[in-house]
Amino acid sequence: MSKPNFWQPTADAQAGADPRLRAPSAQRNRDAILAVLADVLPPSGRVLEIASGSGEHAVHFAGALPGLTFQPSDPSPDAVASIAAWTAESGLGNILSPLVIDATAPDWPLEAIDAILCINMIHIAPWPAAEGLFRQAGRLLKQGQPLYLYGPYRRPGRPLEPGNAAFDESLRSRDPAWGLRELDAVAGLGTASGFGAPEIVEMPANNLSLIFRKT
Repeated sequence: MSKPNFWQPTADAQAGADPRLRAPSAQRNRDAILAVLADVLPPSGRVLEIASGSGEHAVHFAGALPGLTFQPSDPSPDAVASIAAWTAESGLGNILSPLVIDATAPDWPLEAIDAILCINMIHIAPWPAAEGLFRQAGRLLKQGQPLYLYGPYRRPGRPLEPGNAAFDESLRSRDPAWGLRELDAVAGLGTASGFGAPEIVEMPANNLSLIFRKT
């Protein structure tokens, strides 16, 4: 599962000076997400981020939550190089070297994870990526530990907001396997993988934070 490029080169990267990428959405949403994560994540432990993209979220969260160790990952070589470059530039010691992880893989090369984050992935990836995410989260996490998802969703009994409807149409025009997911279907994956019903937090720009905890 390769993640589409929803990021842009930095000015230096465009000049060939470094591999850092910049995701405009990460700049917009990182503080709102951090405010939720501060209450969701444990005070210490290892946090796995799936589909880390440019790496900007991992750096921002690691800087604000020094008691945690962050393990970023992505299937894209460009993303992995960007994550490593942003990490080196930050000078932070609580970010591990990025791993190459495909959410659809039958196994992930790690153990002893205390929380999992996945931001803006499942609507820009085929559905098997969401299935793989929950399957592996169910294997790795212990009782009470969180799986945190962020992004736009289709909610039962509610029409899509105009902005999300346009975004969904744009995604499906790029790849019919992409698109905003039904919240009930995502919650169903959680149930099947040993998680309770998600806590739902309304976020800016018609996005949601979903907090699943292993039962």
